Amino acid sequence: MEKDWVCIYRNSFVPKAEIIKQLLIDNTIEAVLLNKQDSSYQSFGEAEIYVHQSNVLKAKHLIDNE
Repeated sequence: MEKDWVCIYRNSFVPKAEIIKQLLIDNTIEAVLLNKQDSSYQSFGEAEIYVHQSNVLKAKHLIDNE
């Protein structure tokens, strides 16, 4: 991941992270979801959403008001 990208959201429930990612994309914020869950035991690990550092405040505001 490039140095200008910041993790703004973590959740162990991947579908919720997908919804948050789509919310950001719908509001013209480029977002990347990194699924770090174990493929065998899905109760281990989290999904993380990254945005460019110039969009951090706007993205956090959208997530908080979702």
